[in-house]
Amino acid sequence: MSTPFRIAIAGLGTVGAGTVRLIAENADLLAARAGRRIEITAVSARTRSADRGGDLAPFAWEDDPAALAGRGDVDAVVEVIGGVGGAGEAAVRAALGAGKPVVTANKALMAEHGLQLAKTAEAAGVALRVVAAVAGGIPVI
Repeated sequence: MSTPFRIAIAGLGTVGAGTVRLIAENADLLAARAGRRIEITAVSARTRSADRGGDLAPFAWEDDPAALAGRGDVDAVVEVIGGVGGAGEAAVRAALGAGKPVVTANKALMAEHGLQLAKTAEAAGVALRVVAAVAGGIPVI
């Protein structure tokens, strides 16, 4: 099989920790669909000591989410921190500036700076993808 696609995850709250778990649980299916394995190589969050319901020891840790973009073992950055003007935005901008694709769930950032970030991504020749649930509880209601 070809070289794995290596991702970093910025933010390990409910969404980030869930992403780690889902990638581990669905590794074979993801590899079949993507044509190569998807591996998490690095993570970042506000605190290392929080219980996230899984073992993060296999992944490199960065205290600064923006530092994920500069790692040579990261092909793309997944940002699930959220907010505008903080660590999440810094991680997205650093990744795009380093020529790395970004997947974000940051609706506030995209609402406020989406056009500018899309232009930055286009100029760098990388993808900027947005995935997030808006009104995710509606099916329950």
